[in-house]
Amino acid sequence: MRNLKIMVTGRNRRMANDICEHLENDRGYMPMKCAASKAALFEMTLNELPNVIIICSRYESEDTVKVFDILRESARNGAIDIIVIANEEDRKSFLNYSGLDRFYLQPRPVSLMTLYRKLEEIEAKIEEDADKYKLEEYVNDRNHDEPDKRHILVIDDEPEQLMVIKEQLKEFYRVTVLNGGKDVFKVLDKTKVDLILLDYMMPEMDGPHVLQTIRERPEYADIPVVFLTGMAEREAVLQLFVDYMPQGYVLKPSKQSELVAKIIDAIG
Repeated sequence: MRNLKIMVTGRNRRMANDICEHLENDRGYMPMKCAASKAALFEMTLNELPNVIIICSRYESEDTVKVFDILRESARNGAIDIIVIANEEDRKSFLNYSGLDRFYLQPRPVSLMTLYRKLEEIEAKIEEDADKYKLEEYVNDRNHDEPDKRHILVIDDEPEQLMVIKEQLKEFYRVTVLNGGKDVFKVLDKTKVDLILLDYMMPEMDGPHVLQTIRERPEYADIPVVFLTGMAEREAVLQLFVDYMPQGYVLKPSKQSELVAKIIDAIG
């Protein structure tokens, strides 16, 4: 099995299936398939840490191209190489609408040999840089009494919002992000959480529903919760204070100083 971790996505499912089959049978890669949605791309990229993402395009528009902008930061810092397989029309759509700083364009019909050569080139570069980016462990005995960072769980259905808040808080707190509230207990059952930042408006389970389920579990009922809300929902959030007693709310889009100040108010 090859070392390169490849994720295949895009609207052209038939092409994606063919690419995965050829990569596995011809070259020994074990590619992963991913739906072409912001939520799926965000979650799978964060969990699987692929080296390469292959986008199989089909009848692209501005909206469908913008979905892949969620990969911008990873592509910008070189953590991921992105290959877009596109015909002439889809190529124009990516060039016109994409917010990605860098990606490779491969024309259709697909030349597998060209694709394989690019993957070999990327794999060789990763192996060449392995020593350069190897982490050396250092343990500072002088800091063994320093308290651990508080743990903040952020629940929101917008991947961009999760990434922004994680960047805002990671200097001061340990941050876990969750795309939606249905899996909240998978996190709470595994690790201690000191505070939850909870989006008010979400599909499937909205913020009040998530908060209610948390308050119904005695072992988690005392975890401080701060709502993330737009101005339009502000009055609705205030009505929740009597029933569920959240520790406050922050209006979106939130500034770093406002978020940190509200967390300090809630947990010190």
